Amino acid sequence: MEAGPTTDQIRRAQQGDEAALRSVFDATYTELRTLARARLRRGSRNTLLDTTSLVHEAFLKFANSGRLLIGDRQHFLRYASHVMRSVIVDFVRERSAERRGGGALHVTLDSEVVGDESSMDEDEILGIHAALEELARVDPQLVELVEMRYFAGMTDTEVAAALGINDRTVRRNWQKARLILADALKGP
Repeated sequence: MEAGPTTDQIRRAQQGDEAALRSVFDATYTELRTLARARLRRGSRNTLLDTTSLVHEAFLKFANSGRLLIGDRQHFLRYASHVMRSVIVDFVRERSAERRGGGALHVTLDSEVVGDESSMDEDEILGIHAALEELARVDPQLVELVEMRYFAGMTDTEVAAALGINDRTVRRNWQKARLILADALKGP
């Protein structure tokens, strides 16, 4: 679907038209699945969250957020990367809580417990999320770029188009964001 009709649907969705919101979702579904698949491909194979689940959870967040404040198709995809970050982080937090027993009584054992690979991936996601919250206070644009690259799996070209900048700027800012996040993840 072309950007024009999608933008019209987005405007109708902003006015509360639920059918238009579904139409936007339908028009961008393939792109959203591609973004979700790219992100999940880099993650652990042990995750219970799959491409379809991520896209559908993102849609539910769109639908339940009330009025959609999006200007056009590119803005929608930028927002989708932010929503996918939120879905992934919420999912990881929920799994971590379940794995640690949720509200159950915790008992310390003397034997060593070997962590699984998915736990390491989940810890990385939560660490990056926390570092991004700190970075947002300094440079929100870098956070948006990280959301699109890391959480939505967008390419430099896709990010450049969504942000209205060139590929070289995306690569330079991505490198800057990676250095800042690597430093933040080292801890004190």
